[in-house]
Amino acid sequence: MPERRAIWFDEPSAAHTQATLQAAHERATELGIDQVVVATTSGKTALEAAKLCGDNAKIIGVTLHAGTWAKYAPPNADIVAEAEKHGVKFLTATHALMGHVGNALRDKFGGITHIELIAFVLYMFSQGMKVGIEVVAMAADAGLLDMDSDVIGIAGTGGGADTALVIKPAFTTNFFDLKVREVICMPRT
Repeated sequence: MPERRAIWFDEPSAAHTQATLQAAHERATELGIDQVVVATTSGKTALEAAKLCGDNAKIIGVTLHAGTWAKYAPPNADIVAEAEKHGVKFLTATHALMGHVGNALRDKFGGITHIELIAFVLYMFSQGMKVGIEVVAMAADAGLLDMDSDVIGIAGTGGGADTALVIKPAFTTNFFDLKVREVICMPRT
């Protein structure tokens, strides 16, 4: 059985972004994975991933969905434009596990939706684990992934990146076919 190196950060932090991107890039190179999905609020993390990977990877930056813009600003237009020059494709869509019609039902009638239950179970690992899986499913639903190939999912906790995963993608319609094949890095807490 081959041994794999995983990085366990002591705490979640945007300060781990460069280490996360570097570890993800190294593992993607080892496995021959050329598609990377990055959660990005401003566009900066996707831009940093594109600069690191160069032309060797297809980078998809998944932003917050427009419904969250009452709390968060949309991606920075200048950063997005620069990232797009590096080949990054951006996706703004309803979050697969949060921010959907189920949330409207919860807000109006109370309780928790079955989709949120999945999200909260993934939060038990880390916010980056939940978001990394979620953005890969969103990119799949948008038709942006080669579904026959693994993908690197990168996300973080409140900003930047501290989690990277090797994922077999799946559409949300068959969400439980999505598989986390490897944890490249994530925070311990």
